[in-house]
Amino acid sequence: MPDAIDKSVPEEHRIHSVGAWKSQDKRHHHKFLNDTVEYVEQNPKPLHPSLREFKEIVEGSTRLSMLFQLMFEQVPKNKEYLKDPTGQDSQVRDFDHLLKLMNHVISHAPRWTDPGHKVGLVGVPVQALLDWPMGTSAGFCVFQDPLVNEQLKKILDVWGTYLTSPESADVLGKGKTDWFGPTGLPSLEEVANKAGGTDLKFHELFQCDPKAEHYGYTSWDNFFTRQFHWENRPVASPDDQNVLVNSCESKMYKVARDVKARDKFWVKGQPYSVLDILNFDKDYSEEFVGGTIYQAFLSALSYHRWHSPVSGKIKKIVQVDGTYYSEPLFVDFTQDQKADMTGETTSQEYLSCTATRAIIFIEADNPKIGLMAFVGIGMTEVSTCDTTVKEGQHVEKGEELGMFHFGGSTHCLLFRKGVKLSGFPEESDHNVPVRSKVCVVE
Repeated sequence: MPDAIDKSVPEEHRIHSVGAWKSQDKRHHHKFLNDTVEYVEQNPKPLHPSLREFKEIVEGSTRLSMLFQLMFEQVPKNKEYLKDPTGQDSQVRDFDHLLKLMNHVISHAPRWTDPGHKVGLVGVPVQALLDWPMGTSAGFCVFQDPLVNEQLKKILDVWGTYLTSPESADVLGKGKTDWFGPTGLPSLEEVANKAGGTDLKFHELFQCDPKAEHYGYTSWDNFFTRQFHWENRPVASPDDQNVLVNSCESKMYKVARDVKARDKFWVKGQPYSVLDILNFDKDYSEEFVGGTIYQAFLSALSYHRWHSPVSGKIKKIVQVDGTYYSEPLFVDFTQDQKADMTGETTSQEYLSCTATRAIIFIEADNPKIGLMAFVGIGMTEVSTCDTTVKEGQHVEKGEELGMFHFGGSTHCLLFRKGVKLSGFPEESDHNVPVRSKVCVVE
């Protein structure tokens, strides 16, 4: 289900966005890109070693250098929203230009953007650089390439390290484009309060120190993986193992039943493909064929830790190094075909099969559930899946399983064939609270 439309944005400036990772107002994207391009041109600096290595690998490969060149050439030149302020060039011109811009991004934490009319968020700045090239047919080949994804992981790990540094907390101030500023703070409060049905201030919602600098958060990552005051997110029916709880603070996307072992998840109207989602796990994946999948996506402004939907034993944990910027071909666009503005939503099943993800198999104490799986799925640069439990550990319903560092994209709960479930959340324009009821086993 897509996010609610922001009617305050004029239709000619409105774009689709999932989970508020990007503003629905394309003027914020223009402002972010123009400011980044201008800053990099006026403040040149050597490429980080990870980016130099990436450059050497691409330029040393005929196939990759050709694909990267084609990727930028295939972006239509007649679309105003792709032009720089002069109207002459695309904002991101070519591979070398991309590297210079990424060099800047990986040494800064995300800020809100002020194009002069309304402050908004471009929360995935690397994707903003690649937004249109990744939607081309050459981009599809580039971002499916294992070698490219291996290098992207190294680059994003560098950024992840920066985001745990004290320097990254400089965006946690109270200025106009800061996270605790006049737009950021009310936005954070609104998202949490809509989900919980409350009217609380940030410090009443989340564990922090409102009197300390940066609310006591020591880094961007420390802020982004913040925890609730847990009285605001109690565990639903803690003594009733027939009630399952929501693993992530997230918006319901889809419930699918009788899911197939393999299917064409890369086409429009994508079904789920169980073996692909579970990375062809030889121990357990076949058990979920014919079962049920619940999927929901996360908001950039909300809570990013995962919690167990059931009480049970952690049977197995699998980390999958998948793609970061791959989109299915149906979002491709050409001179004569516009980009699919709902591509982020209609790519959710595709991401579940291809993106970087963590799979946690849990043997529920409740025999009516038995073996189930939680899958945390990354999207673009918000792809670091960190598990905080161990195999063999027993967890209680609502207990933490892990987290996305710098956000997260979407997650799935998988149940075996024959497990009868009801009461899933209905479509809504706000998150379902973490640890609240997500469904009931009959």
